[in-house]
Amino acid sequence: MVEQHSLDILQLIVNASGVVLGVLALLIALSVISWYVIGYKSMYLSRAQAESARFLETFWQSKRMDAIYKTSEDLRRSPVAQVFRAGYIELTKLKSGDRGAAASGDEMLGDLESIERALRRAQTSETTHLESMVPFLATTGSAAPFIGLFGTVWGIMNSFRNIGAKGAANLTTVAPGIAEALIATAIGLVAAIPAVMAYNYFVRRIRVLSSEMESFQNDFLNIVKRHFFK
Repeated sequence: MVEQHSLDILQLIVNASGVVLGVLALLIALSVISWYVIGYKSMYLSRAQAESARFLETFWQSKRMDAIYKTSEDLRRSPVAQVFRAGYIELTKLKSGDRGAAASGDEMLGDLESIERALRRAQTSETTHLESMVPFLATTGSAAPFIGLFGTVWGIMNSFRNIGAKGAANLTTVAPGIAEALIATAIGLVAAIPAVMAYNYFVRRIRVLSSEMESFQNDFLNIVKRHFFK
């Protein structure tokens, strides 16, 4: 009974050395933060995708740019709507200028380039916002196993020190230290595996939203060329 109690997981964690306890605390903190990021980004990206679908439906059904702009004000989480807002604001500035219909070909080309730059700036900003906190998952996924391995190596070192101090290498002497050491690796994997899976999932969803922004940017420029810069 004494040996079974000494190999209980909670008892091993409580009796672990200071370094191993520090490693376990760090891994648990990484895991908790990772799960927070996973929950937050799941809700954020789901809402961004839903609002983008709603905006695109409004964009293709509406005939007036100002009505579309008003709708985009209510869809702050949609990256596509924010790209449209940037392009529309730049188009409004240019059309309210002094050149009007008398603008030359070079001036119109410059105006189109200004709109394109505004769209690209908005796309870059929205992509950066979508990717926020996601790199932390990659860091956790790559670093947590090595942090756990460090705790394992340290625990095994302590086991060998105990063997040397007691002058005995029986199972009773070795087992608790080895079990304590392996707990660090186990918790490192528990922290890393969900983080890696979530990171790959979020990267795919962000890539889809980025493709939607790219396609919308091209469509918006084509519409502007046909209706505003004839």
